[in-house]
Amino acid sequence: MSSALKSAALSILRPFVRYLITQGWTYGALAELLKFVYVGEVIALDQRDGKPAPTDSRVSLLSGIHRKEVRRLREELQSGSGEIALRHGANMSAQVVAAWVACEAYRDPQGEPLALPLRAAGATASFENLVRLVKADMRPRTVLDELLRAGVVEQHDDVVKLARGGYVSDLPEDRLAFMGAHIGDHLRATVHNLEGRAPTYLEQSVYFDDLPPIVPGEVRDDLRQLGEQVLQEAYQRIMRAEKTAQSGDLDATQTSKKRLRLGVYYYEDDMPASNSAGEQP
Repeated sequence: MSSALKSAALSILRPFVRYLITQGWTYGALAELLKFVYVGEVIALDQRDGKPAPTDSRVSLLSGIHRKEVRRLREELQSGSGEIALRHGANMSAQVVAAWVACEAYRDPQGEPLALPLRAAGATASFENLVRLVKADMRPRTVLDELLRAGVVEQHDDVVKLARGGYVSDLPEDRLAFMGAHIGDHLRATVHNLEGRAPTYLEQSVYFDDLPPIVPGEVRDDLRQLGEQVLQEAYQRIMRAEKTAQSGDLDATQTSKKRLRLGVYYYEDDMPASNSAGEQP
């Protein structure tokens, strides 16, 4: 095993395993899940490379899992991927808030999200028109009820005001689904670049250590605001590009669809105490 790959795997697994322990997951539970993942990914790699479906023997050889177990796990895979899909209401609510914060027509001259009437004639900014803008296949009232329940908006008579700059569900299932989607795509981008595939994806960060304790507190809010500005600008550019593509001669029925994700994250921690014995293994 490459020592560099082992070190990277440990860095990725440690915070996740720490969380699993707090949720009552033992090693055995994670090991069983990893068997499922190994079998699925061996099959997925052969599919990606245009190879025929691998035999149980090939899956066993590449995964290190016994052939009898491979057969059982393949049957489980056929019944479902095992992935947790983000609840539809949470997905739509997040898109509505993102459009509200980013779209120029829904912001005042200072760039702040407008307080919106529930409905308005024509294309005037309103909550119902905002829901239509993101092509939500849900009734505006249903989306509004979800945002009210999560404390993201406030309603006064027929006017809706954004209380927070982003939708964060208070349901554990939604938060776990968001976590899986965000971290999963971050890792996919990293692996894509490690494999030398083109085009190279953006996957960078800024890192500082040995900072005086006061510094994170001084810059934390500013960095959050910078991150939000980047995401808002990204949303606007993507919406403009999508509008241009839709107004062109592109035949949507003959073109495969794409998805993309641009993420921003922030983390801080205490510097580890110096250890004469070196880094912990």
